[in-house]
Amino acid sequence: MSGPCNCIRRLACLVVVASGLGPALAEETLPADVFTGGTTTVFANGRNAFSFPFANLEDAERARFAVGNSFFRRNWVEAPSSTQARDGLGPHFIARSCGGCHVQDGRGEPPEAGEQPVGLLFRLSIPGRGPHNAIIPEPTYGDQFNNNAIQGVKPEGKLAISYATLTGQFADGTSYTLLQPEYRFAELAYGPMHPQVLVGPRIAPQIIGVGLLEAIPEQEILANVRHQAAAPGPVKGQVNRVWDAFAGAERIGRFGWKANVASVAHQTAGAFLGDIGITSSKNPQEACSEAQQDCRAAPRGGRNGQPEIDDETLAQVVFYQATLAPAARRDADDPLVQQGQRLFAQAGCSSCHRPSYVTGAPPNPAMASSQAAGQQIWPYTDLLLHDMGPGLADNRPDGLAHDRQWKTPPLWGVGLIREVNGHQRLLHDGRARGVLEAVLWHGGEAAPARDAVLKFNKEEREALVRFVDSL
Repeated sequence: MSGPCNCIRRLACLVVVASGLGPALAEETLPADVFTGGTTTVFANGRNAFSFPFANLEDAERARFAVGNSFFRRNWVEAPSSTQARDGLGPHFIARSCGGCHVQDGRGEPPEAGEQPVGLLFRLSIPGRGPHNAIIPEPTYGDQFNNNAIQGVKPEGKLAISYATLTGQFADGTSYTLLQPEYRFAELAYGPMHPQVLVGPRIAPQIIGVGLLEAIPEQEILANVRHQAAAPGPVKGQVNRVWDAFAGAERIGRFGWKANVASVAHQTAGAFLGDIGITSSKNPQEACSEAQQDCRAAPRGGRNGQPEIDDETLAQVVFYQATLAPAARRDADDPLVQQGQRLFAQAGCSSCHRPSYVTGAPPNPAMASSQAAGQQIWPYTDLLLHDMGPGLADNRPDGLAHDRQWKTPPLWGVGLIREVNGHQRLLHDGRARGVLEAVLWHGGEAAPARDAVLKFNKEEREALVRFVDSL
């Protein structure tokens, strides 16, 4: 597939997929919301739709993007190894690379029966709060369950998933089914977990546009809080405030399913440690508890006591993620899509899924591109926490977020997940098998919106889904 071209606003920059024809410009005026990331937008679909850099990057930044991409996708190996730049895997881990969970920079999915999860991980904690309102890790297995390990180290255990079927009906009599997951740990290698362990399943989301989300000014997020507080109805979003290791200060959370991370850099360093077992200057100690003596005794990567990923390489990986471009909106002129857009607003979905922002300067210039600034973007999120009712509760607080609260996920790219990843498993644990099922799981503050959708007829439901899939 050819690379993306530099787009001029209101010109259609067409990436011709797998045709060998290359990019071309069509002098056609398009609505502003087609350019989901402003001038960073790429016009792409297919398997690689989430893997292009900002369309407006300069050549030097494209070279930096390519370096970060190589470290994001390639597997880390066990230490000691002659591959000194990529050794230090584990001792415990989930995947061997960032791309192992975010396949093609896209979304993970629950495992098939009999398989162990990769793109679905499990956070662990016990009741209480640590410094900066942080969770308290489970004493034996830490803050994340890892079902893989290097040679000579026992995997922490296995995870079994089963599903109960819930049924219901739309107002027109059409029936639907939902899958309610049930999780069970088995073959625990280091003994039983704490009797009060709290477990939070988390699917790996697509990572397009994260650098643009990071550049949304804090005052815009706080304005969402004020607007919802003043408006009638149950929608009353809140921010999560979390410690950011790179800023060295408390910040508003923007990433993670409970907005429990403030920056792409903090998220990336945490994932290197938790998911791959790679230490960094911000996380210099392996995640091995006192009970995990084989983990503690395992060989380390890095050289001369240095972390396994150096600051420069980590910054390149962060830059790569921060400059992954959102794909342009599709089928905006389709009458069914336009009907769905009206129904989306009519049902109240846009109360939480705020369509648009203008970005400010990225907060960490060393790890982001200045091209992210001053863009009108269309992510469809308020970045706030909302009580989504008991049906989605995971019974695990995180920072200021309680067990029933979830951050509104951005909707850009949802319609491309099938092309990129071959599925459309949505919500925090992938239980929903598409847009409509995700809507039907909405409760709490979002119950009125869900109830409005339940009253839609077949054509209206199809229009709603077509609109969301166009984003």
